[in-house]
Amino acid sequence: MPDDHIRFLAACAAHVRAGDSNAALLAASEACHAAPHLPQPHYAYGAAWLALGDPARAEQAFATALRIAPAWAEAWINYGLARYRQGAIEDAKSAMRQALRHAPDHPVATSNLGAFMRITGQSEAAEALLRHTIATEPDNAGARLNLAADLLLEERAAEALTLLEAAPALPAEPRALRHWHLQKSLAQLQLGRPAEARAVLDALLALGPIPPEIAPLWYWRHVLLALAEGDPLRARLLAAEMGTALDAMGPDAVLEHRIMVHYDLAKFWSGQGVHEAAFAHWIAGHALLKPVQPFSRDDHLAFIEANIAAFPAARFKHGPVARNADLAPVFIVGMPRSGTTLCEQILAAHAQVHGAGERSALGAMFAQLGGRSESAAAVRRIASLDTATLDNAAARFLAALHLLAPDKARIVDKMPGNYLDLGLVGLLLPGAKFIHCVRDPRDIGLSIFTFRFHGFHGYAHDLADLGWTIAQQSRLMAHWHQALPNPILTVKLADWVEDFDATLARVLAHLDLPHDPNCVRFHESESRVRTASRAQVRQPVNARGLGRWRRYESELQPLIAELEQAGALEAWRDASR
Repeated sequence: MPDDHIRFLAACAAHVRAGDSNAALLAASEACHAAPHLPQPHYAYGAAWLALGDPARAEQAFATALRIAPAWAEAWINYGLARYRQGAIEDAKSAMRQALRHAPDHPVATSNLGAFMRITGQSEAAEALLRHTIATEPDNAGARLNLAADLLLEERAAEALTLLEAAPALPAEPRALRHWHLQKSLAQLQLGRPAEARAVLDALLALGPIPPEIAPLWYWRHVLLALAEGDPLRARLLAAEMGTALDAMGPDAVLEHRIMVHYDLAKFWSGQGVHEAAFAHWIAGHALLKPVQPFSRDDHLAFIEANIAAFPAARFKHGPVARNADLAPVFIVGMPRSGTTLCEQILAAHAQVHGAGERSALGAMFAQLGGRSESAAAVRRIASLDTATLDNAAARFLAALHLLAPDKARIVDKMPGNYLDLGLVGLLLPGAKFIHCVRDPRDIGLSIFTFRFHGFHGYAHDLADLGWTIAQQSRLMAHWHQALPNPILTVKLADWVEDFDATLARVLAHLDLPHDPNCVRFHESESRVRTASRAQVRQPVNARGLGRWRRYESELQPLIAELEQAGALEAWRDASR
């Protein structure tokens, strides 16, 4: 029968509605055999494989549908979801962009792209995209939910709650409606409104049984509610149930949700002093992230070695450099969690300073001039640039920089990873100054390992790789101190704790700035902080983060061994005497 595929597709849809994914798969397979030249059966086949938790086979089916119908936006969306479930998040972003190319402003593609951009560290771009989508499509529930998730991660709960309450109507789709209640209750808990949060969670429960793929998220809200109501015993019992629910999330669970649950449980058990359970969840979270963010020691080492070889002191003294003398650029560098955000926030309180946050401009310039980032060949191309090329690049870089704050004497870029590209800064910006933030490498390693970074941090998902990378960063910075003509000031995190006033005076003198009492009250600033240290820099300087590694000394042995082998701990001890 020529229309057999329609009968099979109808059966597939009926089985999906009944929740029988295996029967749906069989019906979709029959439809593919009946009409292999049509895209719809392959699409249904892929959707069934997704429902069964096999994204690799789903990807193949959606790819077949796209070969037949390359402009089908929904097929691109589901192809992207299949790639995301396999850890290929950049492919997922590309697929959403393909969907939007064929169906501009597609609500699902837009909201998914915004979520994927946030996960990969493009939080500002994601927020801009989602806000634009909401402005043009106020009823796009997916965009509101993903933007609310972004705001809640930054502890901007009031904005998240306003965003949800300003929607024209509640989502009609059951899954979206449940997430709506989850996000609204979390916003209320962050705002210290436990009674309102409880009412929202009760309304969520009234919708029916909590699906297993979101059950841990539901438990987490109740853990926070118990803590807010002063019942730590109930919180611990709920956290234990949350761990059991994590194991039963099923194939429909979103990868990011699994990761979040591990980090939430780790944070809770750490706060309860149950360090072994906390560390087990951090390890599990990194195990989920590691396939998504692979790391190669060989590639990273080749990049480090190329910088040391291509940028000796003689390259800056006798080779071509840009001819500007602009004193505005200030780069705060170091490993993440070394105190870079604290240093920037202190400086940004100064009347003559603008804190620009973690800018991607230097990395983008490196890629533009050298090619693929973090490759030895790119480093060598950068080192061989002539004066005219460097002058032109510097003019573009400085023009964009000064647009951020035309009236400020110093503009601070605190992207920690810029330490990798300081050779380029030495060629482009002879007047730039550097502040190198350092901290006990064991505390740095623990702090990185125990925080869910968004963006690419492949080195962070294995303790040995993390210790090795911290040691390599220390090695490269030692080279820059010796080779670069630009002044570099080293500031230990402990310096701020032990003698804030003297450290501030030293930093301001390094930047040729007068004293400003606002720098002492930096924690009272209303400036937005997007980094992992947003909570800490809203408080006066304290010693709570110093020596924290000792609580986890046995768990950190792979990291400590790498630091010892490279001599990084001995160097730290010498610097701290």
